[in-house]
Amino acid sequence: MTQTVTRRRVLYIPGYDPFHPRRYRELYRKEGAAQAAISGYSLSQTRGSGPYSWVVDARMDGARVTAEIEVLVWSDIVSSSMAASIPATYAQLVRTAWTYIASGALFRLMKLRKGPVIAALYPILFLLGQLVIACLIGWAVVAVVRLGVVTLWPGGQAAGWTLGLVVGAGVAIATLRWFKAKDVKVFAYYLMHDYAFSARWGGAYPPELENRMAAFADRIVEALASDADEVLVVGHSSGAHLAISVLADMIRAGRMSPDRCAFLSLGHVVPMVSFLPKANRLRDDLHVMGEQERVPWVDVTAPGDGCAFALCDPVAVSGVAPKVQTGPLVLSAAFSRTLSPERWKALKRRYFRLHFQYLCAFDRPGDYDYFRITAGPLTLAERFAGRAPSPSALRSPVNRYTDRAA
Repeated sequence: MTQTVTRRRVLYIPGYDPFHPRRYRELYRKEGAAQAAISGYSLSQTRGSGPYSWVVDARMDGARVTAEIEVLVWSDIVSSSMAASIPATYAQLVRTAWTYIASGALFRLMKLRKGPVIAALYPILFLLGQLVIACLIGWAVVAVVRLGVVTLWPGGQAAGWTLGLVVGAGVAIATLRWFKAKDVKVFAYYLMHDYAFSARWGGAYPPELENRMAAFADRIVEALASDADEVLVVGHSSGAHLAISVLADMIRAGRMSPDRCAFLSLGHVVPMVSFLPKANRLRDDLHVMGEQERVPWVDVTAPGDGCAFALCDPVAVSGVAPKVQTGPLVLSAAFSRTLSPERWKALKRRYFRLHFQYLCAFDRPGDYDYFRITAGPLTLAERFAGRAPSPSALRSPVNRYTDRAA
């Protein structure tokens, strides 16, 4: 093996996640140590130059590599979008369901992978179930209070109903608040806000996110001007389509120089946005990224990840593939093979945990090893040179909306 990377800059764009970036720093520390012990290399981690970065000193395959990893933050935008009250959340539910159903996007998404569609329906059904339960409990309280008033005051029918409705409404509201307080265990509100964030603008990016993405592009340009041998952009979940748009903007503006940038997308959910009627900007970005050759693009998903569109070529299925498509290289992380049977059994029903497995250690790592990619001595292109795409990749165009930005 010939070492081609001594210094690397990694710019990580998280998905729709309200948590502080330190979560990703600590996840890298913990899982990197576990993977190093399994694979026989060493990783040490120190504070980076910025508030949301850390430096990794790696020794693997007889080489030493220094990688600075930075989280490109939009968690404040996510937190703001999740601040809706309970009534506002139910209003989001109605608008989001209508957007996906009326546009036909929901039915076309079902032609790809059932997992992420079920994940999209889950918060709707779960929140409606909570509302029904709260209403039933409230109505039961109305009946009990009314019966008690009438028993004590036979002529107090009106008073019984009035008091019953007031108390019953209060109990129903308290029940809904209790359900929301327990959402850290079921993620119904979280997922509802996630899907509503994209649906609200019909697939377009809101202005505050466009501004943040422009700042992301500036950070990537700064990294390209450094002495790094490779600048690796990593987009996970919703962060994958943000990265696609950021990189496409840079290519169109002639800011992708020198050619040391690579792109790794993980667990993407691109069709949830690109299939919406106003996602013209994203569809054009997909087209640009699908025909360019300056930025090597590897897309990794896994059929075991029920929250991602596993092995779906995001360019092709969105109906915007160029005549000669150069990317991405679609690969499977193959959780059922790269995790031990015991660990796979323990994780396969933990759907949200599996959606983050791409950033974690594997018992039986194959081609995909997040820590070798981000801190190893080879570029992304070199690591996967000659690698054939997954034979199970889906590439048939399914999207009803194929208009692109003018």
